[in-house]
Amino acid sequence: MAARKLYRWAVLLALPLSAAQVPRPAPEFAVKLPNGEQLLLSHFRGKVVALEFLLTTCPACQDASRTLNALYKQYGPRGFQPIGVAFNDMAMMLVPDYIKNLGLTFPVGVGTRESVLDFLQHSPIMRMLVPQLVFVDRKGIIRAQYSADDPFFLDKEKNMRAQIEALLAEGGTSGARQVPVNKHQPAKAKGASSKASPGVK
Repeated sequence: MAARKLYRWAVLLALPLSAAQVPRPAPEFAVKLPNGEQLLLSHFRGKVVALEFLLTTCPACQDASRTLNALYKQYGPRGFQPIGVAFNDMAMMLVPDYIKNLGLTFPVGVGTRESVLDFLQHSPIMRMLVPQLVFVDRKGIIRAQYSADDPFFLDKEKNMRAQIEALLAEGGTSGARQVPVNKHQPAKAKGASSKASPGVK
């Protein structure tokens, strides 16, 4: 019996860290905002969405958020919408300062660890590096998913920009509602990026 259990764990640990299927339809995902409101991913159907799953204490997540914010200012008017989802302990208390300190103009809220793992199709027994970045096209299909250890993040601004431009170029309906966040609206601005170490959750 003990040998059988040991074998089962060996098989599980031999699985890849991320077995997410891409592309796949994006399931509904609810983000709780600091003001108590609930933001649904489906509200942004018709836009190109980048979901950043993050820890507020993670330097790499903070850096990715800064980059997304710069790209939002540039591409927001064309239909690009980033959304931050924090899922570390006491995230609801920490998110307001995360937004303020980074000067973010896109919505950042909180999700449960279980809902995040389910959305990412990530096994709960596997280590997960953050940030996790997911791109959803205008039709609600997850087209790309990147973990912090993916080469994508070695030149994240260039690669994010290329991903956003490719999905925006596909066109589609723009029936998503506008959600004002932090009393700011997208405005043209140049992006910025710097390197940081990924976090682990």
